[in-house]
Order: sequence, then C-alpha cells, then structure tokens
Amino acid sequence: MDDAREEMGIDACLLAGRLMMEAGAETYRVDDTMTRMAATLDMEGADSFTTSTGIIFSPGGHRRVKLTSIRKRATDLEKIARVNAISRSLTSKEMTLEQAYAELKKVERGNFMFPFWLQVLAAAVASASFLILFGGDWENMPFAFVAGGIGFAISEKFHERTRVKFFSEFTGSAVIGLISLATVSAGLGSQLDIIVIASVMPLVPGLLITNAIRDLMAGHFMAGISKGAEAFLTAFAIGSGIALILSLQGVGM
Repeated sequence: MDDAREEMGIDACLLAGRLMMEAGAETYRVDDTMTRMAATLDMEGADSFTTSTGIIFSPGGHRRVKLTSIRKRATDLEKIARVNAISRSLTSKEMTLEQAYAELKKVERGNFMFPFWLQVLAAAVASASFLILFGGDWENMPFAFVAGGIGFAISEKFHERTRVKFFSEFTGSAVIGLISLATVSAGLGSQLDIIVIASVMPLVPGLLITNAIRDLMAGHFMAGISKGAEAFLTAFAIGSGIALILSLQGVGM
C-alpha cells in the first residue's frame, strides 16, 4: 500500500469511529468497526483507544499513531447505520477504499436528524403517553403534551446556543416544572407529580445510561464511567430544575 493510500485508510478508520461516537454508538462497537476496517486494509496489529472525548488509533507496524477529538455528542441512529453499512461494504470488498472514504465524507456532511418540529411533536406525544403509562388521568394528557413539547424545544434551543448541556437540561426541566405547576394551580390539571415526571421523560438520558452499562460490561471502564457521569449530571440538572421551581412556589412533590 503506497503512502497516500495508507494515509487515506487511516483517516477513513478514524473518521468512521468519530462519526459513530458523535452519533451515540457504544465504545466497543466503534473499536470493532475500526479494527475490522483496518484488517481489511492490511493494517496488521491495528488497535484503538476510544473515549467519549477522543479516539487514538494505531495502524500497527511502523505507521504513525493518529488521534481525533469528539467535540459533539448526540443520538443519531441513522448515521450509525450508514457508517456500519459502509464499513461492511468495505470489509466484504463490495466497495473500494476510495469509495468508502468518499461515502464517509458524505455522511459527515449530511444531516439525518428529523426536522425540529417533528422532534418536538414526538417529545410531546411521548410525554402524553408516559402520563398514561404512569397511571395518570386522561384529562391531564394535554398538559403533559404541552409541557413536554415546550420543555424539549427550549432545552434543544438553549443547547444550540450555549453548548452547555447541564444548563440546557436545567432550563428545559425548569420550564416543564413551571408549566406543570401553573396548570395545576389554575385548577386545570390535577396530578402535578405525574405531569412533571411524564413531561421530563424526553430529557432523560436513557441511551446514555444504556451505553454506559454496556461499555462497562464489555470492559471499557473509562468510557463507561465517563458516560455514566454524563448521564448522572444530566439527571441532576433535570432534578435541579424541577426542584427549583417547586421550592420557589413552596410546593413539595
């Protein structure tokens, strides 16, 4: 393999790993994908060290070690599926390295998230559904629908502007608490605790908690602990936002 193609192979492995980590993939899945791609490209002895904030990739042999940083993290299963499909096509020889690298670049530039209004609608519907799941009354569904949708929208918008996840989750949950408290205080809603719990469910880091446990079970202790810590801080931010509103109003759940 000539130097230029070798460099492209290393960059392709790193790019695939970074895209998967940014999209919310498990650490062991990222390592496995990069290792399989490297083996297909005749990089014997290739290895990687993956964390939530960066990837160090060693192609093996005399080749130089390279690293890439993870600056953003979200949940984008479509992007993970596309990267997996590209890596499988490369390992099965259905796609050349040049084609695979070009496709990975397209995935990097692409936006596969649903429109923002649809995300807000899904959060609102999920909140209303959780209210029934938690034993709430049907007449409280509209309030959970509104609180959950607005809280999710504000959380996402604040995160876009501040890039501080704790602050955005705190603000979103505080708005949810304020809307829920207002509806109950006005005599419209009747179950403050269930409305609040159902409305904050779209903000709960469920995938992050699942990935943390799976990484710990797979032996990736550093990544598992870091993801668990991030999930804990998110849960703490949600609880703090709700507690602040209810404490200001002198209401206990």
